[in-house]
Amino acid sequence: MSEFSQLEQAIGYTFKDKSLLRGAMTHSSYSGGKNNGSNERLEFLGDSVLQITVSLYLFTNMTTVPEGGLTKLRASIVCENSLYNFAKRISLGDYILLGKGEEMTGGRERRSILADAFEALIAAIFLDGGMDEAKAFIMRFVPSIEAIRSGKVKLGDYKTILQEIIQQNPEERVSYEVTEEEGEAHHKTFTAEVMLNGQSIGTGSGQSKKEAEQAAAKEAIGLMGYETD
Repeated sequence: MSEFSQLEQAIGYTFKDKSLLRGAMTHSSYSGGKNNGSNERLEFLGDSVLQITVSLYLFTNMTTVPEGGLTKLRASIVCENSLYNFAKRISLGDYILLGKGEEMTGGRERRSILADAFEALIAAIFLDGGMDEAKAFIMRFVPSIEAIRSGKVKLGDYKTILQEIIQQNPEERVSYEVTEEEGEAHHKTFTAEVMLNGQSIGTGSGQSKKEAEQAAAKEAIGLMGYETD
């Protein structure tokens, strides 16, 4: 029995090359920060496999939705928060190989680590079993077209949506800057600006820096002509 046999049962796929699965579960902290020993390269490939699978699914099934709407839907499905929730559904954090420091600071529950491991797992399945197996795994988690059409898929991750839009022009760069803090320490209001190549394209406020950045991204998306609700 392999060290990841329970994970294979959870994902419904048995690897021919067990080293691919181990690689997908190896965080850089465990491999001493060496990229060639961690899951970072697999994460890169898995992101591409995920993007094309979801893009084709939406393109094929949402035939009346314009390009901007498809971009927002894809962003909501493949954002870090969604991938984190997908990973939690199969208890992926239980199997990730972490360094002692990362383990002690709650790495098994860290959103970015779980989301990255999920993408790496997609790549491992793709390399071991091909596109059909990778697609079958991904589609276990992607919401049904009925759920998407009914509005059960929330489009609230405006930072991810904005990044998806901007990435259509690879030379463009997005950044965020908190410009103001008001109120008492326990009840502050933050104001943030989202910058495109150093120029402000949206402003927003919230009870946390993250909320302010999301509000700024939402305004920027609206100013670009996309619907935000």
